[in-house]
Amino acid sequence: MARRSLALLLASSLALVMMAAVASADSWLYEKFSTDGTVRTNYDESGAQVAMLNLDRSSGAGFNSKEQYLYGQFSVQMKLIPGNSAGTVSCFYLSSGDGDGHDEIDMEFMGNATGQPVVLNTNVWANGDGKKEHQFDLWFDPAADYHTYTIIWNPTNILFKVDDNVIRVFKRYADLAYPSSKPMTLHATLWDGSYWATEKGKVPIDWSGAPFVVSYKGYSADACVSGGACAAGSGAWMNKQPDSAEWGTVKWAESNYMRYNYCDDGWRFPQGLPAECSRS
Repeated sequence: MARRSLALLLASSLALVMMAAVASADSWLYEKFSTDGTVRTNYDESGAQVAMLNLDRSSGAGFNSKEQYLYGQFSVQMKLIPGNSAGTVSCFYLSSGDGDGHDEIDMEFMGNATGQPVVLNTNVWANGDGKKEHQFDLWFDPAADYHTYTIIWNPTNILFKVDDNVIRVFKRYADLAYPSSKPMTLHATLWDGSYWATEKGKVPIDWSGAPFVVSYKGYSADACVSGGACAAGSGAWMNKQPDSAEWGTVKWAESNYMRYNYCDDGWRFPQGLPAECSRS
C-alpha cells in the first residue's frame, strides 16, 4: 500500500511538473500583451493559457499587443458569451490608432438574444476610409466551444477565416486606399455596444446577466514586426492568394450566411458605391 501511495504521489507530482512546464511555455498573454479592465487567466486541461475578458456595468476589458506589425497572419481561438449576449461586442482586430487617417482590420462579434445567431462583422479601414463591412451569421454556436478566427494581411489582399473557411477576401487595387504603410497593433476587446450591435441598437445589454465573459486561447502571430524582421516562413502568408477551394468557401458563406454587404447598400452611398464594388 505504501509503495502504491508513493508511486501515485510521484506520478501526480510528475504530472503537475509537466503541466506547469507546458503552462509556462504557453503563457502568451502577459509576455506579448498589456491589458485593460478585468482580464483573468487560467489554463485548460492541455496546459494552454486562457485569457478571459469580463464586461460589467463598470468596465469592459481588452488586451493589446506590445509589438506593432506591418503584415502578418494572426489567429486566436475564442469562446463567446453564452445565452443572451445582445448588445455586447467581442473583437479581434488590428489598428494603427484612432486618428482620422488610421488603418484597421476588424473581426467584431455582435451579440444577440438567446437562440439568435451571433453576427460576425468584418471591416477594413484604409487611411481613415472605412464603411466596408461584410456581416455574416455564424453557422454554429460560438459559445459552445472554441473556434479559430484568423486574419491574413499581406501586400495584395486581406483574408478573413473562420476555422478552416475563408469567408472574405479584400483585394488591393493600385488606385485605391489599402492598409500598407502604417504599422498596426493587435487588440482583443469586449465592450458595451448597445447603441449599435444588436438590431442596430434596438436591443441593449441585459445587465442582469453580467459579468459577461469571452475566453481567448491559442493565440499566434506569424508576422513582420514594425522596424524589424519578418518571422521565419513568412512567405507562406506574405504571398498568399486564395485558391479555387477558398473562393468556393467565400461563395458558400456569401450565399448562405451573409447578412450585410456594403456593396449592396445604395442608400448608404447615394453618390455611388465604392469603386472596388464594381471590380472582380
